[in-house]
Amino acid sequence: MSKKHPVVAVTGSSGAGTTTVKRAFEHIFLREGINAAVIEGDSFHRYDRVQMREKMKGGMSHFGPEANEFGKLGDLFKVYGETGLGEKRYYLHSEEEAAEHNARLGTDKKPGEFTPWEPIPEGTDLMFYEGLHGLVKTGDMDVSQHVDLGIGVVPVVNLEWIQKIARDNAERGHSEEAIVDTIMRRMPDYINHITPQFSRTDINFQRVATVDTSNPFIARDIPTPDESFVVIRFANPDKFDTDFPYLINMIPNSFMSRRNTIVVPGGKMGFAMEIILAPIIDKMMDDAKAD
Repeated sequence: MSKKHPVVAVTGSSGAGTTTVKRAFEHIFLREGINAAVIEGDSFHRYDRVQMREKMKGGMSHFGPEANEFGKLGDLFKVYGETGLGEKRYYLHSEEEAAEHNARLGTDKKPGEFTPWEPIPEGTDLMFYEGLHGLVKTGDMDVSQHVDLGIGVVPVVNLEWIQKIARDNAERGHSEEAIVDTIMRRMPDYINHITPQFSRTDINFQRVATVDTSNPFIARDIPTPDESFVVIRFANPDKFDTDFPYLINMIPNSFMSRRNTIVVPGGKMGFAMEIILAPIIDKMMDDAKAD
């Protein structure tokens, strides 16, 4: 961990909705003039798309250590915390991303491949990671020890599956049968390497549906924000001087369910994230300048 070069990690499994949290941070960074070094979790996969398809035939999943460079990720967090420097790359999800980075780097990479490693520009204010393994710990590798602010995005599991099935079917063209097969194949790694991270986070945002999601494999609609609540758990409210009365006053229809947990309407999730996280980021920047 580092006051001078803080590392912020947002972690959640496939279909969890980490993009919502990423968007909240982007708003904060833009408003506060913060220059963040953005790290995409997919860039630390060990194999490209073609190679991974072959590995998956043997039962490998994207969630486990065999498919990911946990050591390189931990080293990057450590080096950045110490120096504000490091190397990153990009996983190219689409033709558009490939064209953008090929034009920038003069390469000829295809979707499903990685860009070459390149230096993180000097002078960034903090590192922002969003992906599957921001607080992973396995064997002698503990990525979480280098994280200054850890955020978990954790819908209840049936809702997570509904979101994943809908997304992968609509955006990636996968059949529902193939998506369910993927969920089942990933389950051991989900239990061993994804779920434990949420006990190491500073704050968890868990969306809970208020409609029936008891069979996620037949659901055709993702519950809307208005059909859900968000349970926000602070591991240690004193760490960030969390002012719960202020939050309750600012977020209509919110309430405390435990001394370290606030529940907000689903439609207020983005707003709640911003008013909770902005003061924390501001304090990090003040501490970095004073260090």
